[in-house]
Amino acid sequence: MQKLLITRRLPDRVLDAARARFDVTLRDRTDVLSPDELRAALRDFDAVLPTLGDRFQADVFADVPNPRARILANFGVGYNHIDAEAAKAAGLPVTNTPGAVTDATADIALSLILMTARRLGEGERILRAGKWEGWGPVQMLGTHVSGKKLGVVGMGRIGKAIAKRSHYGFDMEVVFYNRSRVEDAGLPARQVDMAEAMAADFVIVAVPGGKATYHLIDATALGHMKPGGYFINISRGDVVDEAALVAALQRGQIAGAGLDVYEFEPQVPPELIAMENVTLLPHLGTACLEVRENMGMLAVTNLIAHLEGRPLPNLVNP
Repeated sequence: MQKLLITRRLPDRVLDAARARFDVTLRDRTDVLSPDELRAALRDFDAVLPTLGDRFQADVFADVPNPRARILANFGVGYNHIDAEAAKAAGLPVTNTPGAVTDATADIALSLILMTARRLGEGERILRAGKWEGWGPVQMLGTHVSGKKLGVVGMGRIGKAIAKRSHYGFDMEVVFYNRSRVEDAGLPARQVDMAEAMAADFVIVAVPGGKATYHLIDATALGHMKPGGYFINISRGDVVDEAALVAALQRGQIAGAGLDVYEFEPQVPPELIAMENVTLLPHLGTACLEVRENMGMLAVTNLIAHLEGRPLPNLVNP
């Protein structure tokens, strides 16, 4: 049997499916692969199932010029931690797990809108600390969400799912920015430039990670937001210049932010942690058992297809 390295614990159903076809080594830890482990993965295994933070970059492939590994089946739709072109040059196809994450990630985006606008995290902290003094007409007044304007940056599968929930569930007007033309958004929505999208009442970033979107949301982009605007990020942490976001919040340039991802996660700037108008989640976008099982099974499907010499369902570096 071919040797497969799985770099983080996955749901039991996924591990059972992988073990049925491969000699599996499970790295049962939560930290990312170290530089030595990255190189050993390419050198000592026939296949690798990596995930977020396992940085298979060009220098890793350069150090293992004739890798034993013949595929990287990434767990997750985002694969910016893998240099897909360097992998291709080394003879390794890279696959991902799209589709399985769409609805769960869109749900987290709406959760962050509501939590931040309605001050839900702040309210729970007050209650748990025993500081709630009872209901009052002006207690913890937040921002109404229904009927407001939503700006979506990145109108792919996840962006469309967020827009659909917002428009049909909360009667929000939707505008969106996308690098390419979107002929059918699937709902009433206008494609606009970045500045107009960023000027909405609520701005959600749903672009893929990678070199093309690194610091897409910088001080200039944030400067287009209105003082009452809320910024939500469920894409990848390094899509946002975190220092610029902190500065915008500290100046009161925007009303608040809801974040599920961070530029240097798991490190989160103490300035963000100290702000009550910021909702912080520990990268929970796809954290549902059914979703994680579906993601893992899709990764295993790609591995089995490679093992059997069939076309890969989710190849990202053809």
